[in-house]
Amino acid sequence: MTQGAHTSSWPVLKRLLGYVKERKLGLLMAVIGMVGYAAVNTGFISAVKPLIDDGLTGQDPAFLKMMPFFILGMFFLQGVFSFMSSFCMAWVGNHVVLSLQKQVFSKLMTMPVAFFDRHNSGNLLSKVTYDASQVSAAASSTLVTIVREGATVIGLLAMMFYYSWQLSLVFFIVGPIVGVMIAVISRRFRRLSRGMQDAMGNITSNTEQMLKGHKEVLMFNGQKVEADRFHGVSNAVRQQNMKMVATDATGTSLVQLIASTALAALIFMANVDGMQDKITPGTFIAVLGAMLMLMRPLKSLTQVNSAYQRGIAASQSLFGLLDSEGEVDTGTRSLTRASGNLEFDNVSFGYPNKETQALKNVSFTLTPGKTIALVGRSGSGKSTIASLLTRFYDIDQGEIRLDGVDIRDYKLSDLRRQFALVSQQVHLFNDTIANNIAYAAQGEYSREQVIAAAKVAYADEFITKLPQGYDTIIGENGASLSGGQRQRIAIARALLRNSPLLILDEATSALDTESERHIQGALEALRKDRTALVIAHRLSTIENADEILVIDEGQVVERGSHLELMAKQGVYAQLRSIQYGEQ
Repeated sequence: MTQGAHTSSWPVLKRLLGYVKERKLGLLMAVIGMVGYAAVNTGFISAVKPLIDDGLTGQDPAFLKMMPFFILGMFFLQGVFSFMSSFCMAWVGNHVVLSLQKQVFSKLMTMPVAFFDRHNSGNLLSKVTYDASQVSAAASSTLVTIVREGATVIGLLAMMFYYSWQLSLVFFIVGPIVGVMIAVISRRFRRLSRGMQDAMGNITSNTEQMLKGHKEVLMFNGQKVEADRFHGVSNAVRQQNMKMVATDATGTSLVQLIASTALAALIFMANVDGMQDKITPGTFIAVLGAMLMLMRPLKSLTQVNSAYQRGIAASQSLFGLLDSEGEVDTGTRSLTRASGNLEFDNVSFGYPNKETQALKNVSFTLTPGKTIALVGRSGSGKSTIASLLTRFYDIDQGEIRLDGVDIRDYKLSDLRRQFALVSQQVHLFNDTIANNIAYAAQGEYSREQVIAAAKVAYADEFITKLPQGYDTIIGENGASLSGGQRQRIAIARALLRNSPLLILDEATSALDTESERHIQGALEALRKDRTALVIAHRLSTIENADEILVIDEGQVVERGSHLELMAKQGVYAQLRSIQYGEQ
């Protein structure tokens, strides 16, 4: 964020107002309502002079008789203009927030995986919820107050100078003082608002962490630890709130003190020799009444400053995300369906902010219809290979080719469509089972095709026993299902896509022995016409692979079939011996 963003809110406000372009009619109606409201207030107080000088003195009895109807009419107009300004501005403001939230949500979906490695999910959630609500306040009620009360101040000042410029000169002294004070308070509010955003992000993150790890909290009696942690982040929000309240209250009190000083100065000037001959009682009461009426809009303008600055700070946060670079699609080549010929050519890769490389000069070739299995200790780099194939990360050196073409030359959407991925950590959506199996492609597959894929994955047997069958809502991340059931749905999802390449990252790890046996049979049939890359911890599941690569510290240390590797009595045989010894 630039220094200018810290010192001036105008560039941010200007960009925010750019979202109003499609709602010009609503904004125009809101402005008419605001200006109309200010005009009614000015007209009402300006009527005090003729009421006193002409009506109450008896010089114009007709004016006095008309006054009750005038008052009723003015209050009616005030209500109409107030409703028009508030409703229309809220309509515009909510559409602005809707547009911003959609843009932020869409932006998050286009960010690379490395972005989420660096950013806390709680803070990102806070941008869509808390920051957006602050923008809503700035874009609707805040702007109503600024424009409406600002127009009221201008109208009342114009009326005061029209009736008696001598008495109104006091505002040439008061105005600049109030302006400087509001500017100082604005800078502090913006600084505090940025701190508030961070604090709210910490609350969201802390709560999300506790909810996701609820079983661990109960198992390890971590309630006090989590409660203390939450107290810390929640207390930080309280402290930030109190600082903002103190700043707001101080600013309001000082403005009122200055305004009351101006009021006292006005009365003092009215007693100056010669001034009483220049003004009528009605003029004095009208100017005095206008000054008293100025207290309310001035107070509102100082109080609204806190919400305005929170909105500006929130807008800066959202614009910062929107301006960040998303996932770059360098590919220009289309790909309908790959034949499945895959080549790793001296591939090296290191994760950002990590000194050691995750992969070092890895090479292998996978031909269509063949299966390669990757085995090795945890953290050896097996899953990294799968992430590079789908370009969740881009390699540092070497080349990955699909059908003889560098995968970076393919369009990302076309490339990823070639792979069916089933990982150890299955993610399901809070939707029906059928929609989860056909995720993002509900219109492409019939119910019969969904059921057929579920049967092959041996998921149909438990789905049909559920209350609503395939229309059962499974809860967030399939909370109502067992680990094995979730993984079978994920396998059915991959089977339905009928992609030419399969990536099975510990795909059967959560299955019981009987389900695993069934699914292994299904996957064997599926692999006949497809290229398969299997990452396995349980070595018994990959004995029939065409080639097994043993990965250790990012390098291929052994390769061959199961029988060849067992005959070598090397790392693979050692891993198998350890695993079977543990069993």
